Amino acid sequence: MTFVITQSCCKDAACVPVCPVQCIRPRPGDADFATAEQLYIDPSSCIDCGACATACPVDAISTKDELPPSLSEFGAINADYFKAHPLTPAEPPAVSRHHIPHSVSTMRVAVIGSGPAALYAAAELSEIPRVEVTIIERLPTPFGLIRAGVAPDHESTKRVADRLGRVLVRPNVTCLFDVEVGRDLSIAEVLEHHHAVIVATGASRPRRAGVPGEDLVGSVSAQEFVSWYNGHPDRASLPFPVTGPRAVVIGNGNVALDIARLLAQPAAAYESTAVSDGALKSLAASGIEEVAVVGRRSQAFAAYSTSELAALASLKTVDLLAEADEVAVSEDDRTVAGASSRGWALPRRYRIVAEAATRPRTHSRRIVLRYGLTPTAVLGDHHVTGVELAGPDGTTKVIEASLVVWALGFTGHPIDGLPFDADTGTVPNRAGRVTELSTGRVVPGVYCSGWAKRGASGVIGTNRVDSAETVASLVEDFTEGRLADPPGDSDSFAALARVRRPGLLDVDGWRRIDAAEVDAGRDEGRSRIKLVTWTDLRDAGRGD
Repeated sequence: MTFVITQSCCKDAACVPVCPVQCIRPRPGDADFATAEQLYIDPSSCIDCGACATACPVDAISTKDELPPSLSEFGAINADYFKAHPLTPAEPPAVSRHHIPHSVSTMRVAVIGSGPAALYAAAELSEIPRVEVTIIERLPTPFGLIRAGVAPDHESTKRVADRLGRVLVRPNVTCLFDVEVGRDLSIAEVLEHHHAVIVATGASRPRRAGVPGEDLVGSVSAQEFVSWYNGHPDRASLPFPVTGPRAVVIGNGNVALDIARLLAQPAAAYESTAVSDGALKSLAASGIEEVAVVGRRSQAFAAYSTSELAALASLKTVDLLAEADEVAVSEDDRTVAGASSRGWALPRRYRIVAEAATRPRTHSRRIVLRYGLTPTAVLGDHHVTGVELAGPDGTTKVIEASLVVWALGFTGHPIDGLPFDADTGTVPNRAGRVTELSTGRVVPGVYCSGWAKRGASGVIGTNRVDSAETVASLVEDFTEGRLADPPGDSDSFAALARVRRPGLLDVDGWRRIDAAEVDAGRDEGRSRIKLVTWTDLRDAGRGD
């Protein structure tokens, strides 16, 4: 009864060190760890102990015999990985244990942000004796993209917040919510009270397409749209036109598939989730019957995962279709894509798309996969009426639509007082140590992690390994005496923050928000009903 890793794998690799026979791959440090869609268990080596399932923060691991029909294919997916990557014996990975010498003072670290990268770093730091951590978050709520980016029907993925949330209540961790560095406090002021600061602010700006009509009403970024349906207070009140019969999603990653799935499914599919009330009401009145998902290149180079594609094919009330004349993969593309780290999975993906290209329409709603089409213009005078696309032969096609969502990826944003590389959208760094962009000189006491460090790539758990590297650099610098003792301390910093931001919230404020949302959801059979305005969040956090 071998264990199997399934679709919701977060890749934080907590399962790897606990496996007594080391049959989980890829491991952090393996050549394909960063690009792998998920982790896999070798069925021929698994001894059925279940240690991995206990360690998994998102309940992505179960026995093969207990897989529900919707996940039954993952037994074969796990096995196929090891056909392409035969298991080689390996010792359990070393678990880092940092220590602060007793001859030096207590180390104080500020972490800007409270998403996965920030909390993985804060968790590792706060486990070290004589370390104090201050978490500074712009929003009244923690968890970043776990709360505001994960699709509402991926409830298991959101469970990682339960484990990461434990760091917020540790006695050596101070939380300052609704405080923005760069607006309320400067980086210099943070460093006046801490030995070091870790910037983990993510990548919150959408990449632009740069085509005519991109700013028409009804042409929106995935960042705006995802924030809307997840109840982010910056976006929750925005109106989105979902009354027309067709929407177009430009992009071929998992975010594009999340958006397509949300738009195509009946609102009833989300009634028990934490989708925002406003989005749920809009979806209930939606007239959308078709969602076209448009990729610029052939399907060989699509960035979505095999599991997310397979999930679309298994939707009960939505047809997954494809245009038969667009799904072919040239020999050159097949060779190049096949040589990549995900090449072993491509035959399964090709099969799913081939079936979509021959499947008859049986439902009133459908998702249509389109390939080899480059957007050249968004059409309409004031509101979107369609999108113009150029094919590989130079011919143009028009898809009529009232909504165009651009899922082209994300980029970071600069913070006053910090170096920033506008070309990559990241904070320049070496192993997490922030460096001057022009000279490469290390900026003392300033570090980065997550998307701010490496760009918008990877999944939630990728940040665990990424943050560990940054923490290792920081601890080394501190123990080697490279970080100056700050004149202020954590208490004086919290006092300064309260002067600048009198209504800021602490961890008890977040607990009140959390309780209010969960209680409201329980009354209606939902996981939670989110508070989505700044006023409501602040009032709940203060107990008003």
